[in-house]
Amino acid sequence: MQRFLIRCLAAVPGLGVALLPVVVFAADTGAVAPQYRILTFLVFGAIIGLTLYITFWAAKYTHSTAEFYAAGRTVSGLQNGWAIAGDYLSAASFLGIAGLVSLNGYDGFMYSVGFLVAFITVLLVIAEPCRNIGKYTLGDILAFRNNRRTAKTVAAFSTITVSTFYLIAQMVGGGVLVKTLIGIDYEVSVVVVGVLMLSYVVFGGMKATTWVQIVKAALLVLASTLLVFFVWAPYGFSMPAFLTAVVSDEKVIGRVAKLLGDSASNMTPAQLGQRFLEPGLLLKDPLDQLSLGMALVLGTAGLPHILMRFFTVPTAQAARKSVIWAMIIIGGFYVLTLFLGLGAAINVGAAKISAFDKGGNMAAPLLAQFVGGGADSILGNLFLAFVAAVAFATIVAVVAGLVLASASAMAHDIYVGVIRGDHATPEEQVRAARISALIVGVVSIGLGIMAKGQNVAHLVGLAFAVAASSNLPAVVMTLYWKRCNTGGVVLGMVVGAVTAIGLVMVSPNMTYPLEKIAAANNVLQEDQALLTTALAPARQAEMSKNIEKLSKEISAAQDELKKYEGQTTSLVGLQAPIFMMKNPGIVSIPAGFLCVIIGSLLFRDKRAEEMWDELYVRQNTGLQAESSASH
Repeated sequence: MQRFLIRCLAAVPGLGVALLPVVVFAADTGAVAPQYRILTFLVFGAIIGLTLYITFWAAKYTHSTAEFYAAGRTVSGLQNGWAIAGDYLSAASFLGIAGLVSLNGYDGFMYSVGFLVAFITVLLVIAEPCRNIGKYTLGDILAFRNNRRTAKTVAAFSTITVSTFYLIAQMVGGGVLVKTLIGIDYEVSVVVVGVLMLSYVVFGGMKATTWVQIVKAALLVLASTLLVFFVWAPYGFSMPAFLTAVVSDEKVIGRVAKLLGDSASNMTPAQLGQRFLEPGLLLKDPLDQLSLGMALVLGTAGLPHILMRFFTVPTAQAARKSVIWAMIIIGGFYVLTLFLGLGAAINVGAAKISAFDKGGNMAAPLLAQFVGGGADSILGNLFLAFVAAVAFATIVAVVAGLVLASASAMAHDIYVGVIRGDHATPEEQVRAARISALIVGVVSIGLGIMAKGQNVAHLVGLAFAVAASSNLPAVVMTLYWKRCNTGGVVLGMVVGAVTAIGLVMVSPNMTYPLEKIAAANNVLQEDQALLTTALAPARQAEMSKNIEKLSKEISAAQDELKKYEGQTTSLVGLQAPIFMMKNPGIVSIPAGFLCVIIGSLLFRDKRAEEMWDELYVRQNTGLQAESSASH
């Protein structure tokens, strides 16, 4: 079969090259049975082939710096709205959030709400002013009225930091998806994602990245709509009937009982099922939930790869239109994620989802397989292949946008703006951008491999916290406060980023070996006692399923003990967390804003004061926006 597939792929120009590593390294494990794997390869190949053709087409028109960084500013408001949706609807949206809802119910949907509400901030505060005063990057916005070299340097480091968190999430999602589907090694899957992403950025620049994002956003909305249609149809498209089925489902009731532990013993099955649609199963601390919401709502406006999208449109009016279209598309999609997660919970079940991936990232693909007829049907595996291929394209497109943002920071801000003093030729700038993209791509592949096993939605939450704590305060205060200057921007960005990252490093997000060892010992003690009872000759037949389950749990606990043998502290030398919230936004975001104010009051910057009137006029009128980077 493998030789036959290779011959088939070789007959299609370009397609065989893209998928040959996948074919060579395919193993005999995964969600797709070997006899149906040809469908997966063909569907993946069709979508990858389409994106590579887009890159080939875009490469013909990518020669100048404006074309590489901003697609020549020729993207319409509608097109940019779809591209923003494509940039924003990441692995965390499609894989991570659907997985969180399927495993934790209501709390998982809170991520969707936070992501959606965020665009109100973007529309009202960020989109038009950024388009009017910026040119290619976050650094251009901050450098307009502040010290150019200093502002560009600190903006570049913040851009790379935020993009790195986001990149890790996407690479993990891509690796998990391909490995779980067709058994390819996780590391090889991450490399394939990286190679495809680099081809989009290095050869096609922003034009290729934009159109790949448009195509994948349309496919993602189509796939999600089809899934929700099949999930909802058995209940007559009635919301009450569907929710009643959710709260009465045995798999849901069992999952809630497991999450609640001892406190579930006094609850009826009806109460346990209802609990799935109530807060507190995942986000148990209301303050932590507020902190997460602040990071998601405010972080979007500080994401570098989202800010870059507003430089691709020809006018400020188009920038506003693009945000409105993005809100419509993204809002509709996030409503669908609730049904995707709940549908996976009742049709696939948390146990099966967790068996494939503990973070729940395979919930949506497994749901597609179920509604198509199951693991043994052609249609089920075809639908799974389509949904998984769309998710894969989603990951690659978002990674391309992140790499382009990081490469732009390195090339345009650091190399051209700081090292060359804005005196590089267009050819040198494009060459520097492509070299930077290669560097970022290789690093992101390495980080993706190192981050194996993480839930992508949590990692993206960390990226949003840094963006909201570092980038947003600097941008907002630069745009709207006359006294803001270079000292405030630098202090706010540094303190905001360091605070966010530092609090995460001492929070429950980190791994604490003593806690892991204690939990593993508890499992061993309890399960070994249960296993002894189950192995009694009189009960072996009736307890056969429990024996297998207990044996797996004991084996996993023993592996856990072996993994952390001799370890007592976390990565930063702590035995237990100091900061008890998982998301630092409630502390780090105010710290970022406060430090911008303090830094601006402590230092004087003549240029920032002199440029205020021009900035005020330009951000509100768009006059001379094309020359915004010439100062």
